[in-house]
Amino acid sequence: VDPNRFGRIAAQTFKQVLSQKLREAETRQIHEVFAAKMHDVVSGTVIRKEAQSVYVQVNKVETELPRKEQVPTEPYRLNDRMRVYVLKVDDTMRRMRVIVSRTHPNLVRKLFELEVPEIAQGVVEIVSVAREPGQRTKVAVRTSDERVDPVGACVGPRGARVQAIVDELYDEKIDIVPWSEDPRTYLTNALSPAKVN
Repeated sequence: VDPNRFGRIAAQTFKQVLSQKLREAETRQIHEVFAAKMHDVVSGTVIRKEAQSVYVQVNKVETELPRKEQVPTEPYRLNDRMRVYVLKVDDTMRRMRVIVSRTHPNLVRKLFELEVPEIAQGVVEIVSVAREPGQRTKVAVRTSDERVDPVGACVGPRGARVQAIVDELYDEKIDIVPWSEDPRTYLTNALSPAKVN
């Protein structure tokens, strides 16, 4: 085909069809990459900041970390490697957007699953996570096996496991407390290191 013979309308039509096909291919790729990763943690690299958002590249797909999902104390420098929690795939705008989060409590939950084999195996269970992003997180744990110390398993030898998570969260403090069915005991544990009168 000799493109020089195209009229203005033919060229315009070609341009529109090509753009549409590219958008469809992009959408397909996003779906393939993120269909299995919804509500999970993925690793990416900060590629740019624009307006209030930070953009993190995950598997060649650009994901968006909006202002309300950012932790105010985190720097988000270019080329920083970080893990993010996949919140949703949003296709309400003209293009597909993958929204990720650094503030979601499940980010901490998933990081513990990755770091602590006992949690991944189901021996230790995270009952609850309370988080003030950038400041402190409290994680309540219990176990189905009385031979296992759930708090010790999460802390790891010389604190190695919890330290890996603290480093990932830019030195956010993490308290791991034993869960209890007795509300009084549970509250006392959860409030530690404060002493309850």
